[in-house]
Amino acid sequence: QVQLVESGGGLVQAGGSLRLSCAASGRTFSNYYSAWFRQAPGKERAFVAAIARSGDGTYYEDSVKGRFTISRDNAKNTVYLQMNSLKPEDTAVYYCAAGVGGTYYYISYLSSEYTYWGQGTQVTVSS
Repeated sequence: QVQLVESGGGLVQAGGSLRLSCAASGRTFSNYYSAWFRQAPGKERAFVAAIARSGDGTYYEDSVKGRFTISRDNAKNTVYLQMNSLKPEDTAVYYCAAGVGGTYYYISYLSSEYTYWGQGTQVTVSS
């Protein structure tokens, strides 16, 4: 089992940047593929970005391509989400997730394939 704790959220003006971190504890983090999801008020949780266990493979939701970058440091048991050129529509609670299985390069955008979730961190982008 792995525990996930997100940090780095906050209030930022449109066009600004934030860097979210997801610290994992409990098991060897390199055994888990990871992703970020978000949930805006009144909406369902939605996929944002995913990264393979190796860190070499990534996948993004279309609206964040070119603005967000997911990365990981397995030595530090941490996954990051660098968010640039933020827009008001990026306002949401951001969740880190981890899943086990697949190959070292496996990626998934399906929330059902993630077993472990963090508590979430609020990101608010003002216009």
